[in-house]
This record gives sequence, C-alpha cells and structure tokens, in this order.
Amino acid sequence: MESVVSRDQLGQVISGLKRDGKKIVFTNGCFDILHRGHVEYLTKAKALGDVLFVGMNTDASVRRLKGPSRPIVCQDDRAMVLAALRVVDYVCLFDEDTPYELIKTVVPDVLVKGSDWKKDAIVGKDIVEAAGGTVQTIEFVPNRSTTDIVKKIVDSITH
Repeated sequence: MESVVSRDQLGQVISGLKRDGKKIVFTNGCFDILHRGHVEYLTKAKALGDVLFVGMNTDASVRRLKGPSRPIVCQDDRAMVLAALRVVDYVCLFDEDTPYELIKTVVPDVLVKGSDWKKDAIVGKDIVEAAGGTVQTIEFVPNRSTTDIVKKIVDSITH
C-alpha cells in the first residue's frame, strides 16, 4: 500500500509535501485493535492540516511499552488497516520507544497527541516549536480503548 512508507522513503515523501506547501499534521501510537476512539481522534487530527502522517509503533516497540501479550494485531496488519482510513495519508513504522527520530525527519507543522498528555511532556515538542509549528492535544472518546476491548473479550471467555 502506497501510503505505508518506509524510513528510507520518508525524506522524499516529506520534501515533496513541503515543496507543495502542504500543512503536515503528525501523530503517533500503537493502534492495536483499531476502534471508534482511534477513528474519531485521527479525524480530528486530520482536520488540523492538509496531510495526516501517523507514526506507528512496531511490534517490538509495543511489547516494550505495553507488555509481552501485546500487540494483539501484528504491525503489518495494523499499518494496512490504519493506512486504509480515509483520513490517514501516510503511515510510517518506528521501532524506538518514542517517535522522536521520526518527528526529527518529518518536522510537522502540527504535532498532535491525546489530551492525556501534558503539552510539555509531548515528545518532539521542541523540534516542532523550534521550526515554528504548534503542538495540540485532542480529547479522547470516553470508554473506548484497546485495553477495554481486550478486557471485554477475556471477561466473555472466562464467564
């Protein structure tokens, strides 16, 4: 799928978007078991610019962050499903624990995270603001999370 780009392709994609004067919005996450909360969040993020670029944690990165039982869905499948969403323009996987290096390459006009993050703690804030961009947070849809879905599945099996 063309909208899933490798780290090697990233520089060329970004320079083309910037040359065309596109306002780039960047967000990141695991996106394990894509759900309504993800879709609403990504839709709000896309509304902040012309192009939505999503950094997605690799399987190894998700395991380090969420534990050995995650991700539920493998990285190739997560990337394909995420890239198929109408509001997502590009997906790039990152293996690090944070998207800092990816943000350094993209240097988006708008960096977006969920409202559970304090703006000063958002990774890449320094890069984006130094380049004249902005950092914004978006409210989550209540009671919508992969953790909740996994719990519901486990509860349905054990009861």
